[in-house]
Amino acid sequence: MTLKHRELYERYVYAGAISRNADAVAEMFTEDGLFEAPLVPPGHRLPGRLEGREAIRTGIAAYHDDPQYQRTVDIERSRYVLHDTTDPDVFIAEIDTGFIAPGGRRTTMSLVQIFRLRDGRIASLRDYFAPPAG
Repeated sequence: MTLKHRELYERYVYAGAISRNADAVAEMFTEDGLFEAPLVPPGHRLPGRLEGREAIRTGIAAYHDDPQYQRTVDIERSRYVLHDTTDPDVFIAEIDTGFIAPGGRRTTMSLVQIFRLRDGRIASLRDYFAPPAG
């Protein structure tokens, strides 16, 4: 696992799950970047496919603004493993994220993300997670 991959991944997590900053998330993508969430059901607040930096910014912002998804990351209960591939611009993240929901309820979401980079930015990200029901 390269340091470049770890640094980018940690910046992505901080921008998204921790600080919920859609602008910072979008700026990590190339102008023509692609965000895909294949397990998100149709009609979900977060579209399963966002093409282009501005669509990513708008889609991620809407997801973060939805009260249903206003949870705090529990750093102590979260963990990840990064895997390099034979392509130096592709890496895979296996993640178990602990969350604390309003009211103190604790949950864990397990997911896999596949990152493809170009010129130091995310060209595509496939985010395999199943959003909580409700």
